[in-house]
Amino acid sequence: MTRIDWLNGLPYEEAKAEFMRCCGSSRWADAMARARPFKDLSAVFAEAGWLWSQTGPEDWKEAISHHPRVGDVSKLRERFKATGAWSEQEQKGVQGASEDVIQGLADGNREYEARFGFIFLICATGKSAQELLEHLRERMNNPPALELRIAAGEQAQITRLRLEKLLTSP
Repeated sequence: MTRIDWLNGLPYEEAKAEFMRCCGSSRWADAMARARPFKDLSAVFAEAGWLWSQTGPEDWKEAISHHPRVGDVSKLRERFKATGAWSEQEQKGVQGASEDVIQGLADGNREYEARFGFIFLICATGKSAQELLEHLRERMNNPPALELRIAAGEQAQITRLRLEKLLTSP
């Protein structure tokens, strides 16, 4: 049995829970669970992208709220049990960062949340802690509506990576 067959065969609630691991928008996860069966991985990606394009600011904020703060590695497993291992892997670039960079991320996260009302979200895979900090600082200058759209785009990238992990790992 392939992972696609496994996903297609899950009861609705279990499928929705698996999709919530990939993206914390309940509306998106519900739509993905209802869109089954999928023919193959490319069909999953296509549907995921199309359904995400049908969401809006409240869905985006809900999805963002399901992520740990960038650099807050100590909280990953504790608070985000369903996705902690994925988040830790995605934020691998933070491990071994200097104290100055870690402190910069912590301070920057607080400032970002105060300015925008949600956590700084970035597809951290393959980025160093210094790169994450530079992106955070750059994005602080964005108008709030633009920044939310950027964060939604980052969520779409994260979702794709997580769908791939869900459907290609045993």
